This record gives sequence, C-alpha cells and structure tokens, in this order.
Amino acid sequence: MNTQFNRPAIYVSLGLSLALVVGVLFGTKYYFENVARQPVSVSAIDSPDASLPECAELVENLPERMMGQKRSELVEPAPEGVAAWADISSMATVLRCGVDMPLQYTDYSQTVDIDGSQWLEVRDMTEGSTLTTWYNTDYTPSVAVTTHTDEKPKGLSQALEVLSKDPQAPRPAPLSQLEPATNAEVCSPLMDALPETIGEDYERFDVDEDNTAAWGAEGREPVVIRCGVAPPEGYEAGAQLQQINEIPWFQDTTLGEGTTAGTWFALGRETDIAVSAPQDVANTALVELGGVITANTGEQD
Repeated sequence: MNTQFNRPAIYVSLGLSLALVVGVLFGTKYYFENVARQPVSVSAIDSPDASLPECAELVENLPERMMGQKRSELVEPAPEGVAAWADISSMATVLRCGVDMPLQYTDYSQTVDIDGSQWLEVRDMTEGSTLTTWYNTDYTPSVAVTTHTDEKPKGLSQALEVLSKDPQAPRPAPLSQLEPATNAEVCSPLMDALPETIGEDYERFDVDEDNTAAWGAEGREPVVIRCGVAPPEGYEAGAQLQQINEIPWFQDTTLGEGTTAGTWFALGRETDIAVSAPQDVANTALVELGGVITANTGEQD
C-alpha cells in the first residue's frame, strides 16, 4: 500500500486556506472601517430646546466613548443637540438634548439611579423592536438617550453638569384626575384583596392616593386601579363594551392623551372602578383584576 503524501497538493491546500483566512480578516476589517462605521444618520424630531446654548455645550463636553462604543460623526445636516456613539452605524446609541419629556413620565414613574442622577426608562413595545430610551429627570434642558438594548447610559454625569440642576416636572398620575364617587367607602374590601403581582412582570408599589393601587414593570407604564370614581364622561347609552367574565368594561379613549396606556371602567358594580394599563397587557390586567372586583364588590342596584 502506498502511504506517501502528495506534498505539493497539501502545500497548495494550506496556501489556499491561509489566503481565505487573510481574505476574511481583510474583508471584516474593511467592512468595519468603511461600511459599519459610516457617519450615523439621525432623524429630526420635535426638540424645542435643542438650539439652547446649554445643549451645544453638553454635546461639546460628551465623552469620546460611552457604553463601550466610540463617538461617531453624524450625517450632515444633523439636528441640533444630537450626538451618537457606534461600532456599527445602524446600531448607534443616540443622545438628544432639548427634547420634550414623554407623556409616560408621571407621578407614578419609577426612575432609576444612574451615576447619581435619575433616569426614566421607556421601552419601545413595537413587536420586534429592541429600542430603549432613557430620559434624565434631574436636569433642564431634558436629555434622552436611545439604545438598541436596555443597557443603562453610564458615563454622562460629568457632561450633564453643564445643564441646570432643575428637575423635570412629572405629569399627574394615571386616574388621579378623575372625580371621586359619593360612595367610595364601599371600596375597602376590594383594596384589601388586590394582588401583589399582575401578569409575569408587574409588581405592586406604594402610592399615596386613597382607594388606588399601582403595579410597575421595568421600562413600562404602570397598571393602576382606582375604586370609587364618578361615571365615565365619555360613556353614552349604546356605547361598545367589552365583556370579560362577569364584568362589562368601557374603554374611554378620550383619556389616552397619546400614551401607550388605555383607561377602562368596570360597569355594573355598586361603585364605578377605573383601570389604566398599557394596551399590550390590558387584557391580562382586566381578567385578573376583574376576578377580584367581582369577588369583593356588590352589583349595582
């Protein structure tokens, strides 16, 4: 049996393999230097204070690296008050100064301490999206950082000091502006029976308002229930209702105000009860809270 190796063929194969490896490495290097790290294109959004000198100073003082990414150039003309960091331009982390605070920022918002200041996390709940935007609540003008992960925007504390230490004012809490009912005293059994969790992610937190409970989840608007409210102003005879188990629910779309949450009223009970919940978790909230409402409130006479 001939056991000799065909050395020329082996050498040719090794040479081709090495050439392929070098080609892949060169192609990868070329991609990251000439394609992936192209200037970042940032769309213009309504940012009423972006032209303020404080925003220009903030952008000037931002770090060259943040969240493990390098500071990137922007496609011109770029909006005022904007900076970006990216290893891949299509996955950039973008900072905007002078934006409006989101409608989700209310008295019930659960902010997060990052490097000594408070930030509100707002996750994009669009299916397939990984975007998260963090809004700083301690400074004016307002600052927002949008990332493609839920990683916290660390490393900005020194740059933020050029802004005014003037906290952003939150909007009123969900349901807090509803008029109370005259028989709110019947709510005690219901409030005592409410669960500590809703769905998989929402955990109860303390609120000061009477006959009100709230549950929160990271990056999400809260679920809120308030017992003993006046009948919904938007309700008229013949309005469409959603029957869930034993309770007909009326959704008052006039109370949405542009947030991702909706407001529903449990009808047919001895007092009216309102629930505010993000649209994607509303069905779970209405089912779970509806069972507790049925068990702990009487029917309307």
